[in-house]
Amino acid sequence: MREFRVLSPTAILGYGFPAASFEEGMRRAPHVIAVDAGSTDPGPYYLGSGKSFTDRGAVKRDMEFMLAAAMDANIPVIIGTAGGSGADDHLQWNVDIIKEIAAEKGLSFKMAEISAQIDKNVVKKRLETGGIVAMKAAPAPTVKDIEDSTNIVAQMGHEPIIAALEAGAQVIITGRAYDPTVFAALAIKEGYDAGLALHMGKILECAAIAATPGSGSDCMFGYLRDDCFELATLNPVRKCTTTSVAAHTLYEKSDPTRLPGPGGVLDLTQTTFEQANESTVIVRGSRFIPDDAYFVKLEAAKLLGYRTISFAATADPIMIGQLDKIVEAVKERVHTNFDGITNFFLDFKVYGTNGASFYGNTSRGELCSPLSEAAIIIEAVAQTPELADTICSFARSTLLHFGYEGRKSTAGNLAFPFSPSDFRGGAVYEFSLYCLMATDDACQYFPMKIYDLKKGVPS
Repeated sequence: MREFRVLSPTAILGYGFPAASFEEGMRRAPHVIAVDAGSTDPGPYYLGSGKSFTDRGAVKRDMEFMLAAAMDANIPVIIGTAGGSGADDHLQWNVDIIKEIAAEKGLSFKMAEISAQIDKNVVKKRLETGGIVAMKAAPAPTVKDIEDSTNIVAQMGHEPIIAALEAGAQVIITGRAYDPTVFAALAIKEGYDAGLALHMGKILECAAIAATPGSGSDCMFGYLRDDCFELATLNPVRKCTTTSVAAHTLYEKSDPTRLPGPGGVLDLTQTTFEQANESTVIVRGSRFIPDDAYFVKLEAAKLLGYRTISFAATADPIMIGQLDKIVEAVKERVHTNFDGITNFFLDFKVYGTNGASFYGNTSRGELCSPLSEAAIIIEAVAQTPELADTICSFARSTLLHFGYEGRKSTAGNLAFPFSPSDFRGGAVYEFSLYCLMATDDACQYFPMKIYDLKKGVPS
């Protein structure tokens, strides 16, 4: 029976992996090294700002292993959702790292860049013609939502990656991509079942998180066959179990049997999980059912304003006992003081009111009385950094000296771990689009640029 082998080095490019695990993976002769590089989990800031949530040095370290190994083995490297969010700025950031490594290591290869950024006018036109479908979990998009968005990306399927492979690219890096596609594309191109390939990709996308004990910083290996796939760990301290693999199948999914993606649905109603040995699991029965029309998911973020925060703490049980009431009174005081200024947001995040602190010389075994503590984060968001500073500063000083019933000290209610006490948190974004867009062609909105790198320099 034929077999297709995939090495997944890490849960997200830049999260790292043990060299020993990676080397064990390469000894198993993979046909492709594939890795997901992004996620929406860190929130909208990274998509909106065009910045990566992964560190450049960490990404470069992972890439150095992957590129060198792939060139030696003459196999492809496929990277999805470059730079964390997959807009063009993220894509270029990751491409620059690849070029840098190629120049430093003297590597030469054909590379494909596949953009996933969508022009606002394209989305507005689709909205006008009924080609946009709202998601259940999000409000229907409006023209203003589109116009306010800084970056709009579409989640590509496996088809643009297959097009890059057919064009001879050995290194493929994409903008926003459906996570399983980078692991499944080459196998589907080679004629393997799409349902099994995509389900295997669904597990491999987070690497050893699907093992026990789980880790996002370790490798996983997949064996795809005509009627099943097998998942194996590459580190002896980890094992794949039917529970760990089945649980990861449900990861980030609202329906346990139907996993929608670009162009269709992964149907798991007939899927089975079998423990092959103590560290590997075999999966059978997964099917891919194409939709009548092809849809891609749109994601976007827009700028809300700028954030200033202040960290504080209190150990006064009298204050803690009425902290909710105090916070509301401080909020009212701030809004009254800045009457007429409505375009700001103020919040108090309170942690640990049920915790305990113990004082005394514990090295001598002294018994200490518990004392409740609370940590407070004051957050102000406004249209300018200066206004956010003003709101946060006033809220902080008001809470610091707020007079409450039973208060015994007049020197201040709060302790501040830092000086200065207020910190600018930078720009604040929120997700502005989360919807489906119809397309006549799976590659229509994903333009590809292919060129040869000669020691890092395009030729």
